[in-house]
Amino acid sequence: MLTIGKLGEAAGVKVPTIRYYEQIGLLPEAERSAGNQRLYGRKAQERLAFIRHARDLGFTLEAIRDLLSLSDRPDQSCAAADAIAKAQLAEVESRLARLTALKAELERMVVQCAGGKIADCRVIEVLGDHSLCATDHRHPETEATQ
Repeated sequence: MLTIGKLGEAAGVKVPTIRYYEQIGLLPEAERSAGNQRLYGRKAQERLAFIRHARDLGFTLEAIRDLLSLSDRPDQSCAAADAIAKAQLAEVESRLARLTALKAELERMVVQCAGGKIADCRVIEVLGDHSLCATDHRHPETEATQ
């Protein structure tokens, strides 16, 4: 049995995060010692490692909840898990496309900057007028609020 601190060290997760995962139901409530200290077994450690790995891959907490639910029923088809992973892959590909456009725009701004005075600075000019950008690299959530 591990204390919350030892569990956090083993999984590379901070103690407040472990408490949060318990609060939202991703981790089951811990057993308690006679001194009311949280104690975690191997299953909790494996579940936390699963959550940490899924977070590292960019899955949302809701997707992780769904994946954990699926993992609790090993006899089911993995079609739902595949669908969740495919959706995450699509999101990563979308993010990569936005980052590639962002990189290209930043490179273009830097190349066009003459290195003179701020009054003639292409970086400042382009940042002040999005229409001067070669590509639309705005984040989808940013576009929705404009």
